[in-house]
Amino acid sequence: MTHFHSKRLPRRGVVLAAVAGLVAALGLGTIGEAKAETAALSPQESAASRWTDQPHGFASLAGGTSGGAGGEVVTVSDQASLAKYAAAEEPYVIRVAGAVAVEPFGSDVVVASNKTIIGVGDTGEIVHGELHLNPGTHNVIIRNLTIRDSYVEGDWDGKTQDFDAIQMDTVDHVWIDHNRLTHMGDGLLDIRKDSQYITVSYNQFANHNKAFGIGWTTNVQTQITIDHNWFTGTKQRNPSADNCAYAHLYNNYMSAQVADGDPVWTYGNWSRGHTKMVIENSYYDGVQHPYQADTTAELVQRGSILKNTTGRQDEWGTAFDPRDFYAYRLDPAAAVPALVTRFSGPQKQIGTGPA
Repeated sequence: MTHFHSKRLPRRGVVLAAVAGLVAALGLGTIGEAKAETAALSPQESAASRWTDQPHGFASLAGGTSGGAGGEVVTVSDQASLAKYAAAEEPYVIRVAGAVAVEPFGSDVVVASNKTIIGVGDTGEIVHGELHLNPGTHNVIIRNLTIRDSYVEGDWDGKTQDFDAIQMDTVDHVWIDHNRLTHMGDGLLDIRKDSQYITVSYNQFANHNKAFGIGWTTNVQTQITIDHNWFTGTKQRNPSADNCAYAHLYNNYMSAQVADGDPVWTYGNWSRGHTKMVIENSYYDGVQHPYQADTTAELVQRGSILKNTTGRQDEWGTAFDPRDFYAYRLDPAAAVPALVTRFSGPQKQIGTGPA
């Protein structure tokens, strides 16, 4: 417990100076832009507090997600070793050191249950290949990787090849955290066909058309948490969430949206089908249709900041209360650009230890 030396309230100038210092440290701009919400951030907060090895959100429920914890720790730097350990029946913590080039171009690396695949520092890359989780896969952690460059030249819409960065069908308990997904052949992240207990946090989705899709099902089962992600240089599916039982989006940042004049299929967040979606304290900068919902879906939005946005801002229904499911820290929307650009994507401090 903190004990104050006096009950006297601090002088107004001291308070403003403290807030201004915090704003400057985070690169948030003026005090007016950050507003009083900035005080919700702790000046003593360290980077390590953003990099816990424990999943949060829906991936932490119903038994939780531990990946390959308890299994052998191996370090790989080539496709054969990565494929061998990722597909094994036994649990493994697989450390990816350096760039792993996948051949043939666009091929899958199948990831079986009870696996952690984690980049060593910010060096771990999968180039020209996809991490693929087949139906029935469970308990997988994918962290701190760059997955890049399976783009098929001339196929901006991704119609000729299904070359995603990460794709999963009918899986449960998956944590996708601190990755950079960019310039792939179809989607960057596809979470499909009734997948459940998923958390997608602190990732960068960059330079792509169809960033992040959820659904491909008529059932309404998926529970997903999406927080502190940066969507930059993307066009659509940021994300598109179809028939999710619960989709909780908070503290995400969308900037530099592709502006190609498309009046419909350039958008931010889309609550589709019978999805119940809650958006909290996100930041949209230069986005067409920042958030929208089908008439059959529900979308609750609170606390977000919109800057230079146009088009749809749909809100209807009551959706759900995320705190009925789990506790979480909600950062102020004004802090999101600085926080997310600093803390998202691969980090040097992650994956450097033995596990």
